[in-house]
Amino acid sequence: MSLNPNLLDILVCPVTKTKLYYDKDKQELIATAANLAYPIRDDIPVMLEDEARVISAEEAEHYRKLKG
Repeated sequence: MSLNPNLLDILVCPVTKTKLYYDKDKQELIATAANLAYPIRDDIPVMLEDEARVISAEEAEHYRKLKG
């Protein structure tokens, strides 16, 4: 399964309130402004800062380029 595109349109990073990038392969929502990756478990985004993975500056830049 994949994340509902309508849900992705309304979800924002709880830390920075910025848009997220959906990484389908890793099942994560990426917040480049906060350098965090929020997991998606059983098709449900876990939007808790404590559950997020910190991403490197290089990884964040990679996602920024993908977002265009």
